[in-house]
Amino acid sequence: MGFSGFPDEAFMFYEGLEADNSKTYWTRNRSTYDTQVRAPMVELLAALEPEFGPSHLFRPYRDVRFAKDKSPYKNHQGGWAELQPGIGYYLQLSAQGVLVAAGFHAHASDQVDRYRAKVDAAQSGEQLVKIVDELAGTGFVIGGDRLKTRPRGYDADHPRIELLRHKSLTAELQWPPEPWVHTPAAFDQVRDSWRALRPLVEWISAEVGPSTMPVERR
Repeated sequence: MGFSGFPDEAFMFYEGLEADNSKTYWTRNRSTYDTQVRAPMVELLAALEPEFGPSHLFRPYRDVRFAKDKSPYKNHQGGWAELQPGIGYYLQLSAQGVLVAAGFHAHASDQVDRYRAKVDAAQSGEQLVKIVDELAGTGFVIGGDRLKTRPRGYDADHPRIELLRHKSLTAELQWPPEPWVHTPAAFDQVRDSWRALRPLVEWISAEVGPSTMPVERR
């Protein structure tokens, strides 16, 4: 059928889940999740695939084995278009609305070392500053895991010290469930935002890349 927008029932589903994160609620509303949340997410990601590549949906179930919070279900539905391991574009639907993001989330030590070396280098570092500043200037929130202090080996007065503190780097933008979200215009908004995020993803892909360490050492 193709993507026609996110129905209001999708956001209502997550409002209910936030109030009652239980198997009883999930079982009672499973059909709503399948038809009003999962189905339009699959359709939207399929529409984006020709330009951004294959994607997948994350499972709605939380891994609670080592978590203090034993709530069984995630309070959002995420989708991920991965260019390289840990590097790509993200889409999320929750009670708060629709969120788009991109960057790199995995941070094996060899990735962090390469990232900081490229931020430290004048040409590649200034290129990233320009990308990040342009994104921030258009409303994206720059995030990622960061050290509270300067990384070892770098001066506190380094001109790019804030970027050097990052162990991962993302940019995200969220829209509340306004009327246009319920229409095909949501496709245009997500596509255009992912396009705006492309320079960040391409910089990370070229300058950082995936980890080359053995899995057991990451």
